[in-house]
Amino acid sequence: MKHSIKIRINGQWYLGDVETGMTLLQFIRDEAGLTGTKAGCENGECGACTVLMDGKPVRSCIILAVEADGSEILTVEGLREGDKLHPLQQSFIETGAAQCGFCTPGMLIAGKALLDKNSNPSKEEIMEALGGHLCRCTGYKSISKSVEIAIDKIK
Repeated sequence: MKHSIKIRINGQWYLGDVETGMTLLQFIRDEAGLTGTKAGCENGECGACTVLMDGKPVRSCIILAVEADGSEILTVEGLREGDKLHPLQQSFIETGAAQCGFCTPGMLIAGKALLDKNSNPSKEEIMEALGGHLCRCTGYKSISKSVEIAIDKIK
């Protein structure tokens, strides 16, 4: 069975007729053509597919596209403003936090969600916000340091 949906992704509306079982991740990648959001475990465990849905971080692999109908979605592609990188993106570059890059989109979105909610989080709050996001390259130090550096850049 198909459903007509409309989702606003990074400020642009996307319309589609989708099967009931299509995930938000599949819609973002296949229908909207935005491939920054990664398909990792596809069962909500790794965090690579994290996006903001109506301002809250969600694992897009376990949200159905029909559940997101009418929602505002922010993906990693929507972080930058024109040619200017978001301070989190710039900090990831400066600290070498983006190793293989697979977890990076989800980590960036999780960091943005935290900084949107709390402009001056503690190290513990940063680690909690990044918790559940799997990274096999950096050991998380450079990632959490990137969020700390972004705090100063945003101020």
